[in-house]
Amino acid sequence: PRTLLIGLALNITTPMSFAKEPPHIKTMMGQTQLQGLGRLNFWGFHVYDANLYRGATKDSQEFALELKYQRSFSGEAIANRTAEEMKNLGTSDAQAASWGKELAAILPNVEPGQTIAAVYIPRQGTSFFYEGKKISQIQGADFAKAFFGIWLDSKTTAPKLRTELLGQGCPPPLISGAC
Repeated sequence: PRTLLIGLALNITTPMSFAKEPPHIKTMMGQTQLQGLGRLNFWGFHVYDANLYRGATKDSQEFALELKYQRSFSGEAIANRTAEEMKNLGTSDAQAASWGKELAAILPNVEPGQTIAAVYIPRQGTSFFYEGKKISQIQGADFAKAFFGIWLDSKTTAPKLRTELLGQGCPPPLISGAC
């Protein structure tokens, strides 16, 4: 019983992977592996859990990030925050505003327990999924580098989450180049 209580306590404080190889990510990427998972807390509030998936082959350039929200947000608020984070990483104001408008047009409102995933495939761009259904695609490695950099760039505003997502691995080549 004591071991069970310790295990339950650990599960409460440790973010849990909420899906093993989600079907929509597996469909886009083929074999995947979970590289890391983490939780974003802001001012003591649990905002979302995040899982980073990588292609199973060693030289795979493909990767995916899935967020499971724990609070309600409008798609516009998510898009605005995304644009702000992109600017923090060096994206020009004009480019961040342009991508922010594009995201505001495609991102849905989310409620606790709902997921948004983004899958990067070279030469195809970034595909977005809401609750496992594809909602849009944005072309270009520049967008993908700025978008995924929010979580994976060394200058992220959430370094603890970045460390959790990367685990013992390196960032995807798109983000870091060599590791």
